[in-house]
Amino acid sequence: MRTLAWLLLLVLAGCEREVASMYRQPRFDPGDGTPLFADGRAERPPPPGSVPAATGDLAATSSGRRGRTELAARAAAVAASAPPPLTRALLQRGQDRYGAYCVPCHSPVGDGDGPVVRRGFPQPPSYDEPRLRAAPDRHFYDVITQGHGVMPAYGDRVAPQDRWAIVAYIRALQWSRQAPVAQLPPSLRQRLEAQGAR
Repeated sequence: MRTLAWLLLLVLAGCEREVASMYRQPRFDPGDGTPLFADGRAERPPPPGSVPAATGDLAATSSGRRGRTELAARAAAVAASAPPPLTRALLQRGQDRYGAYCVPCHSPVGDGDGPVVRRGFPQPPSYDEPRLRAAPDRHFYDVITQGHGVMPAYGDRVAPQDRWAIVAYIRALQWSRQAPVAQLPPSLRQRLEAQGAR
């Protein structure tokens, strides 16, 4: 039994040595020199035309999340611009992007009863709530960009113009829930009356 314990201890010590080797891999730190490149520097300049994701002292740490982000500045400039004019193409793009990013939680009709909610994820509010009906378009845009509550930020996944398209589609969903029948086109009114007559 004692021999088995010693053998097990030796095996575990060997595993730790292998794990430690993974931590201490050969690498070049910023400012190090190397004969690998003609200029003698280990740190390589960025490729021509590349766009920095972050600048400043902390840009090299934590993937640049704590540095001044250049992309965030650009996104803020785009966000400061006015939303695009409302068109059929914008609404169709918004419906497509809403289906890709929002339906799992918010549901196809925006009532907050998406598939992941039915499996235990916290329920988001319905877009039909008076508070959200009265909210400015910028509120939805900012929530998509930065997240809110348990909703993660989608600013890194959804382009600014697509965020505005989603906002337009959310407004269409809100309008559809309380649309006055008198404001509908005559052909649609006739179809609704025919369905009601059945």
